[in-house]
Amino acid sequence: MLNRNAEALFWVGRYAERAENHARLIDVHYHIQQEADFKHEEHKWSRLIDALSAREAYELQFEAFTEKDVLSFITLDRGYANSLFSCVSQARNNLRTLREKLPSEMWDMMNSFYLWLGEKKVDDIMKDSPHNFYKQIRERMSMFQGVEHSVMVRHNEWHFIESGRFLERAENTVRILQSVCRTLIEEQATPYPNMLAVLKSVSGYQAFRRFYADGMSVEHIMEFMIGSESFPRSVHFSFMELEEHLRGIELQTPEYHIPHEKAIRQAGKVKAELACLEREDFSLSQVSLLLEHLNASCQRLGRSMAAAFFQFEEASA
Repeated sequence: MLNRNAEALFWVGRYAERAENHARLIDVHYHIQQEADFKHEEHKWSRLIDALSAREAYELQFEAFTEKDVLSFITLDRGYANSLFSCVSQARNNLRTLREKLPSEMWDMMNSFYLWLGEKKVDDIMKDSPHNFYKQIRERMSMFQGVEHSVMVRHNEWHFIESGRFLERAENTVRILQSVCRTLIEEQATPYPNMLAVLKSVSGYQAFRRFYADGMSVEHIMEFMIGSESFPRSVHFSFMELEEHLRGIELQTPEYHIPHEKAIRQAGKVKAELACLEREDFSLSQVSLLLEHLNASCQRLGRSMAAAFFQFEEASA
C-alpha cells in the first residue's frame, strides 16, 4: 500500500481539489475585476496570474495580459502544470494506475470530465460567461467527490485521498485569502465587495450569515474562513480533517511509524494554534503574517508526508 500506490492516491486527492479550488480562485478574481476600477486594463489580468504564481510560465508564451490569453492559459493550457486541464489530467493519470484498487465509478467520472474539458476552447469559456463555465468545473468536481464518498471503503486508500484533499484545500484557502489581502493593502480597495466575493467563491455566504448576521467586516470574514471549526472550506476545518485522516492510516512496517507520527503532530500543532487565535489576530494588519505562517505550515506538512509515506520516486506530481 505504501510508496507508489499511496502517493498516487494522495495526488488524486490533491489534484482533484486543486482543480476545484483554482476554478474558485479564478471566479473570485473575475468578480472582483468587474467591480473594481483599474487604470490599466492589463493589471486586473496580471493580478490573476500572480495569484496562481504563474507569471514566469505565462510570460514565456505571451507578451501582454489579456482576458482571452489569461483564461486560456490558466484553464486549458496543456504545457502549464497547474492549469485546470493539467490538474484534471494528472488526477486521471494517477487514477488510471489504481483502477484495479478503486471503484470503477471514480474512474468513469474523472475520465468523462477529462474528455469534456479536453474538447473545450477559450471561446467556450467566454461565449456565455466565465462564471458559468467555472461553475460547471466546480459542479463536476463535486460530483467526483460525491462518488468517492459514496462508494469507497474507509481503509488506507480512502485516508490517503482525503489527506491529499484537505492539505490542498487548506493551502488553497490560504492562497485565496492572501490574494485578497494583497488587493486590499496594495490597491487600497474597498473591503466589502472583495470579501463578499471570497465568501461566494467558497459557497460560504449563507453559512457566514448564520454566524455573523450583518457583520460583514474583514475581521469577521477572516475569522470565519480561517478559524471556523464547522465550515468545510475553512483552514481550521481542513486541518481537523487532515489530522483525523493521518491518524486513520494503518501502517504495517515499523520503520514508517516515526515519520508518520511526526506528520500527525504537525497537523495537530497547526490545529491547536488555530483554536487559540483571538479576534485581533484576524485584523487586516495582522492576518497577512498569519497567512504566511499557515502557507509555510502547509508546505512543511507536505514534505513530512512525502518523507513518511512516499519513499520511491514521485507519482505524477
